[in-house]
Amino acid sequence: MNLKNPKNLNEKIQWLKLFWKNELVVKCADKYEMRQYVIDNECEEILLDLYGVYNTVDEIDFGKLPKKLALKATHGSGYNIICDDKENLDIEKVRKQLRKWLKNDFSKENAEIHYSKIKPRIICEKFIESESGGFLYDYKIFCFNGKAELVLICTDRENGLKRYIVDMDWKPLKHLEKNFPVKEFPKRPECFDRIVYYAEKLSKPFPFVRMDFYEYEGKPILGEMTFTPVAGMITYFDENELEKLGNIIELPVGQ
Repeated sequence: MNLKNPKNLNEKIQWLKLFWKNELVVKCADKYEMRQYVIDNECEEILLDLYGVYNTVDEIDFGKLPKKLALKATHGSGYNIICDDKENLDIEKVRKQLRKWLKNDFSKENAEIHYSKIKPRIICEKFIESESGGFLYDYKIFCFNGKAELVLICTDRENGLKRYIVDMDWKPLKHLEKNFPVKEFPKRPECFDRIVYYAEKLSKPFPFVRMDFYEYEGKPILGEMTFTPVAGMITYFDENELEKLGNIIELPVGQ
């Protein structure tokens, strides 16, 4: 890993997470504060309905929450509880899990330092699902200096995650790790042009960010903004593609 003169995508993500101190990154990685950034940029229509934000687990009144809901800790990755029927929810178990998450310093797992500066909180958002009642597809847009370059598509979370990568013309990327699937691609979402519009508008201040979207009722919905995907240890591109994508990133000067 060359951090003195980073070249490929992973090296530059590592450099950014270790050496680029930017408060806007902290704000946008925070699942609650990100909402204000989106609102400030006049993109409020892509946000999920927010039912509540809580500093402690004891503040959550489950009796007042809807039947379907999504609970998320604001200061890390994978801190999600998705509930499609509150009647079947083991509330005490959920409380215990949320308390554990609130105590965790997610930044220590893989040196993703910006997470250490996020205030640990819980948010409750609207539950969204596909027409068949399953998980929606994820469209993760890799943006470099405010320009969308490729899409990681995640599907079939109920039955075993499947992932695909396409370019902006919805054609499979050629330089993928050999075990990565490159066929049977999902169709392009109807609102894809709008997804790209919002992804590029909101990613402009950053050398690199992955903008994670869903398509819900024909409209783009922003899930989160991810500045260090896989903690900067991405394995699904081959060396040629890592080098190509790294060359696109313009690192901040004067750091």
